[in-house]
Amino acid sequence: METVELKVDMVAIHEKRLRRCLSKLKGIEKVEVEGRTEKVVVSGYVNKNRILRAIRRGRMKADFWSAQTEILLNAYASGSFESFSRIHYSFF
Repeated sequence: METVELKVDMVAIHEKRLRRCLSKLKGIEKVEVEGRTEKVVVSGYVNKNRILRAIRRGRMKADFWSAQTEILLNAYASGSFESFSRIHYSFF
């Protein structure tokens, strides 16, 4: 059995569409959706590229979950990311 972690850009209404796209694939046993972090964990006997292709066919942006995604998510949640976005310019 293989576990695939994906980052899917979605809002709450997309969860139903996501589950419908994945239900068409044979071999999937479990789908976990974390809406706040936009993380989807799929467990089953399916190739990870087929899972990604099925989600993209459902017209949703998806990519494999990476360590960089985890770091950015933690930085944004802790508030340290906001210090990077505040750049003060003085023109006078």
